[in-house]
Amino acid sequence: MIAFLVRRAIGAVWVIVGVAVAVFLILHLTGDPAAVMMPPEATTQQIAEFRHNQGFDRPLWVQFGTFAWAALHGDFGNSLRHGEPALGLALERVPASLELALAALGLAVVVAVPIGVLAAVRRNSWLDLAARIFALVGQSAPVYWMGIMLILLFGVQLGWFPVSGIGGLKHLVLPTITLGLFTMAQLMRLTRASMLDVLKSDFLRTARAKGVRPLRLLWHHALRNAWLPVITVIATELVTLFSQAVITETIYSWPGVARLAVQAIVDRDYPIVEVVVILAALAFVAINLLTDLFYAALDPRIRYE
Repeated sequence: MIAFLVRRAIGAVWVIVGVAVAVFLILHLTGDPAAVMMPPEATTQQIAEFRHNQGFDRPLWVQFGTFAWAALHGDFGNSLRHGEPALGLALERVPASLELALAALGLAVVVAVPIGVLAAVRRNSWLDLAARIFALVGQSAPVYWMGIMLILLFGVQLGWFPVSGIGGLKHLVLPTITLGLFTMAQLMRLTRASMLDVLKSDFLRTARAKGVRPLRLLWHHALRNAWLPVITVIATELVTLFSQAVITETIYSWPGVARLAVQAIVDRDYPIVEVVVILAALAFVAINLLTDLFYAALDPRIRYE
């Protein structure tokens, strides 16, 4: 197990280095931030001073070396627009995005897993047909369209929920549904498919022949063996929801880190974009490692040597 953890830690370092290099090069290929940050009436000398003060006039490899060395010490520089440390600005927005992502994932799991199990048990029934139709619609409907429809129906017409900002539980309802619908549909289809494979297994027929109660047979034996692919999706979806909440946070004016990143991309605010992407990569690597460890706890046949 220790050797496995060491190998994964080394691999994680290379992943983070690759992400840092890629995002740095891609950002610097998008153009000069001075063209966006400086006012239209700025003189050539003022633009040159801005580029010099920010270090944009130095060779690219020198800029990356400076960035990498500072990042190792937790310093990603100051935001070009806000003039504050980029890491601090990003971390301030993380709780709001995490709240939205956890709510969306929790809703998806609570709804999708039981329905997926029941759809597999009652295959070709009306419940199974309804579940498959819902999964198809949920994975096909664009997020921005779903968000606008929910706002028009429940926010404008019925007035049940607020349509922007962060606040109490009511502010969380519409963004949660909008962000979690695709994940809900995906988990529903995956749970149904995994359960159908497990229900055909020989060990279930043996357990049924020995008189194991149907409810225990379903939830303890069948679902436990169908969990592994579902858990993989659940774990990775947390980071995916966290990083892909761009449209949802924009539609509902949710003050999360994804919305901050979008504005930073428009402004070519390099430090903000770099720190957001690297934080997302760190979260993805950490959750993948925890998922692998959870596999061993869930399935005794899995051992990491």
